[in-house]
Formats: sequence, structure tokens, C-alpha cells
Amino acid sequence: MKTTFTLIFAIFISGILFAQVSPNKYWVKFTDKDNSPYSINNPEEFLSEKAIQRRAKFEIPLTTSDLPVNPAYIQSVTDLGVTLLNTSKWFNSITIYTTDPSKIAQIEALPHVVSVDKSSGNKLKSGDKFEKPFFANETISGIPETGSLKKTTAGKSYDYGEGYNQIEMLNGIALHDLGYDGAGMTIAVLDAGFLNADDISAFDNLWSNGQILGYKDFVNPTNPNLFGSHSHGTMVLSTMGAYLPGQLVGTAPMADYWLLRSEDGDSETLIEELNWVSAAEFADSVGADIINSSLGYTEFDDPSQNHTYSDMDGNTTPITIGADMAVSKGMIVVNSAGNSGGDPWQYIGAPADGDSVFSIGAVTGSGNYANFSSTGPTADGRFKPNVVAQGQGSALIEPWGGSVSNGSGTSFSSPITAGMVACLWQANPNARNTEIMEAIQESATLANNPNNQLGYGIPDYLEAHLMLPTSIDSETITQRQIVVSPNPFRNEIKLSAGREHEKILSITISDISGRIVYSRKYDTILKANTHIKMNGFSNLREGIYFLTIKTGNGTVSKKLLKK
Repeated sequence: MKTTFTLIFAIFISGILFAQVSPNKYWVKFTDKDNSPYSINNPEEFLSEKAIQRRAKFEIPLTTSDLPVNPAYIQSVTDLGVTLLNTSKWFNSITIYTTDPSKIAQIEALPHVVSVDKSSGNKLKSGDKFEKPFFANETISGIPETGSLKKTTAGKSYDYGEGYNQIEMLNGIALHDLGYDGAGMTIAVLDAGFLNADDISAFDNLWSNGQILGYKDFVNPTNPNLFGSHSHGTMVLSTMGAYLPGQLVGTAPMADYWLLRSEDGDSETLIEELNWVSAAEFADSVGADIINSSLGYTEFDDPSQNHTYSDMDGNTTPITIGADMAVSKGMIVVNSAGNSGGDPWQYIGAPADGDSVFSIGAVTGSGNYANFSSTGPTADGRFKPNVVAQGQGSALIEPWGGSVSNGSGTSFSSPITAGMVACLWQANPNARNTEIMEAIQESATLANNPNNQLGYGIPDYLEAHLMLPTSIDSETITQRQIVVSPNPFRNEIKLSAGREHEKILSITISDISGRIVYSRKYDTILKANTHIKMNGFSNLREGIYFLTIKTGNGTVSKKLLKK
């Protein structure tokens, strides 16, 4: 079953009637961006070169949503004696702090202010179900379902240690062995804090190689506390970026990372949804390709403020609207589905409900549904999660001593996936974000029969790589109209036309080093219901090959796997 990701979202911020965001913290929404010193004609003033290039490459138009909030509007509010916390250009708003309620009436009286919303401490539920961490003297045999785990820990490129099973399950080692380990890709990690991530040997490689591009605190912007606060983000980061050969190597050890704190693990309130959106905007502006968000929001301390199931329609909560907006800017948002499976609330949370969000459920080490993993459908009937990865007994780094341990939760299946998404996108840099997500789903075990526990199932990232075209140039549009089968192949390859007529001029097959193993000229009209057969490939070595077909309409390139 093929699915299509749509970039549909609505921003009616003035109509989102949340009366509360956090104690003494307020959400101020503005009317417009008129008379701004910023212009979409000068994007370099508010977007990095990488962010600009992404928009140009994928023909994503610059709009007023890209413009920062008007500085004059911000100044008019802060001049009244309140503290600015964060800004949101997508919502055209700011969050502020003040203990003086009289200031709010003054702000509401400003002609460019739509409204001011206040909070009184509603706690958002985003925690994972963690197993008690295994310490350094425990081995992979201590993880549940040990009989299903692989006995080997090494691939050709890396010695994964206890992380072997969670990447091998996804056929991700094959991408690493092809040279795709996340290099050049940027992942923004939005989380609750990164305790000791600046002092753990598993991340020495990231720091020494300059792969930590920076960090920012959206919870306490005036008093940052990323590395001394919550431990959750450290464990999340380790599933992607850890590099301890023989102990744990993550799914994207060579990727670049931004560490962004949006969640307050001590006093969680609705403002964290707004923090998240501000962090996502920042990730966009610095050119991040992927956001990993192991966070989800459904319940509040005050039941009257809870999100309802009907809110899980992909278009209602601020964080979901922001997540879909991030995807519209060309990024991929990988988000944990949640850990409410079996609870009265069993469903995914926000922003996992987003129609453009890549929501990740959890399976055990043997690939079975993990009973804590949140399920679909969304309120509007869509399958969720999108896909799954190992989230029970996931290998990770514990932040207190830096040892390899394990934990359970979709908080870990999500970054394991985000790292693999980075590797796949590295291998296919011309693919759009939606094409990457679609290929992953189409490669998965339940692609033809998805359900609301596992979504489209466990992906095969090598298969996804083979499904993606080598180019999306307009001259090669015919590659979607020529069918190559079987793939993987053994002795024979067959070409069929996907439309009425296709003139074939030549066919070349080369290996990954560029060595030509087959070449033949043709002058053949390939018609519907006819085919060209090529055989004699039984002696070719196993691996990736590239099929190049010159046609009357351009050049077609296909990736093939020889088994």
C-alpha cells in the first residue's frame, strides 16, 4: 500500500483558545508583520546558507512565515517591563514572563496585539516507561528476548557492540557499509536536557570532530542549563551519535547535531509546546535536515486542560501545527509515537498525530509489538505510527557514568530511526523529504497491510535506498515509467515499459566503484506489455549496482541489488 505525505496545515493561531501556558508566563500573539525591517528578498538576514539552499533546491517558496517577528512589536511589549522568553515567527508571537498581572492589560491594549494567554501550571505528560538501567557489568544477554538477538556485534564499517540488533533489524548496517553513516546531514535533537553530554566519552568523537554544531536552551533562555538538567536527551542522542566501538555505535555516528532544550523536565506546562515550535524554527533557520523529538503531549495536571482524542487530528494542537510547518520547510520531523499502549489513553500524542510527521512506534528486540507503544488511528482516521524500530531493551548510554545500558520507550525507537533517516537521505541527497518518508514506508514489512500498532512495520533501509531514484532532475522523469525487475536480482534483469512507448538507446550496468560490468547499444521501442531481458549475471559479486538506460526522453538511473 502506497501512502502519500501531504504538507497540509492550518495556522489560525488567534483561534487557538488555550487560556494557560505556564505560571507567570504568557503567550502574546501579534496581528501582522507589517513594516518589518526583514524582507523575503534578503533571506540571508534570518536564514543560514544551508537553509536557503534547501529551499532553493526543493523549490520551497519563501513566505511571510519565514520572516522574524517584527522587532518593534517585541520592543513595545518588553518596554512595559516584562521578560522576553522566546519568539515564534511561524505563529507571529512571543512568550514572556512577568509576575505583575497589571502588565497584561497594557499589552492587550497595544494595537498590534491579538491576544494574551496565561497559564497556571498545567503539567504535560511526556514521560517514557523506562526499565531500570542495566549497568556496565550487564551484557546484551540481559535484554529481554535474548534468543532473538544477533550473536555478532560487528559490521564491515563499525563494531556496534550492544547496538547491533537495533540497527541490523532495519538493515541499516548495509547503508553504513556503503559509506552512508550520516556524514554531512544535520539532526536537531529537541529534548528535556543533555545531562553530562559534554563530558561523556561516548560523545568525544562528536565534540572533537565538530559534529556538535551548537546548543540552545528554550526553557531558560536567560540562564541556560542544557548539560546539568535532565538526562533524557543524553540517552536519546546516544542511540544516534554514540561512538564506542565494541560497546555502542549509534545509527548516525558521523552526522552533525544541534542540541535544543524545549522541555522542562521539572515543571512541565503547555508553554513547552510553544518552546518546541520556537526550537523547530531555530532548527530550520540553521539548516537542520531532520528533527528528532522524543516528546509527546496529551494530559495536564488540570484535567480541564487535557488534549482530547478529537484534538489528535493533525491540525489542532500548537505543537502539531508547528511540526507540520517544519516539514513544509523541507525538514523531516521524526517523533516518538508515545508510551500509552494499554492505558485508558492508548493513542499517539501531539505532535505524533501530524499528517506530515514521521511518527515512530516501538517493537521488541525480536521485532514484535512492544505493548507500551502508543497506537493509532488519528482522530481523522489515519494510520499511526508510520513505522517502528526497536524501543524495548534499546541499547543506549546512561548519563551518570557514561556506561552502556538499555531503556524502553518510543523515545529510543524514534532517534534510532532518525539516525537511519539521516543515512538514507545522505545516500539520496536529491530526494525530497516526502520521498524519503514514502520510500521508508514502502520498504517496511507491512507496506501492503498497515495497522495501528506497527503502522507500515519495520523498514528495510537498503530496500528504501534501492527504491529511490538516483536523481529527480526533470530530464529523468522517465525513470518512474520504466520498471526494472526483479530487484534484488540474481541472474536475470528484465525491463518493462510503464507507458505506451519508450525508445531504448543503450543500457549500461556498473558496480559501486564505477566499473562497467555490462554495456550494450539498442535501437528498440519498448512498448507496453513487452520487455527486454538481460542475463548472465550469476557470477557477479553481491552488492549494489547502477543501471543506466539512455532513452529518447533522457537518461534513466536505477539502483539494483545483486544477491
